Amino acid sequence: MRSEEIEIRTGTTEVVLDITRACEDFLTGVDGDGLLNVWVPHATAGLAVLETGAGSDDDLLAALRQLLPADNRWRHRHGTPGHGRDHVLPALVPPYATIPVLGGVLALGTWQSVCLVDTNVDNPVRKVRLTFLAG
Repeated sequence: MRSEEIEIRTGTTEVVLDITRACEDFLTGVDGDGLLNVWVPHATAGLAVLETGAGSDDDLLAALRQLLPADNRWRHRHGTPGHGRDHVLPALVPPYATIPVLGGVLALGTWQSVCLVDTNVDNPVRKVRLTFLAG
């Protein structure tokens, strides 16, 4: 098993950030099959596999704003107003994704990307754990 933690700057706005390239870079030198597990060790971020650049990433953020409004309804109240919603996010957008690797290449569909989803504007830096398990 091979594992590495990388640091991603998400900034101070809600973001769906494509990290596919970082996943591909991690697999450099792998020539076999296996699984890539991507893990976000944070209580307020998640991972999604989706199309980016054609509006789906913005649509996801819009849907999350509707489902999880940044207002004072949340019992978890520290941080920016509405921050409690960020702690509910991983129940809808999980903090993990597992992608098949075939011949050292991610077996993603034509339009699929691995994305870090971060609605927490209070934490501009995230860690992502990449782990390759050979098959």
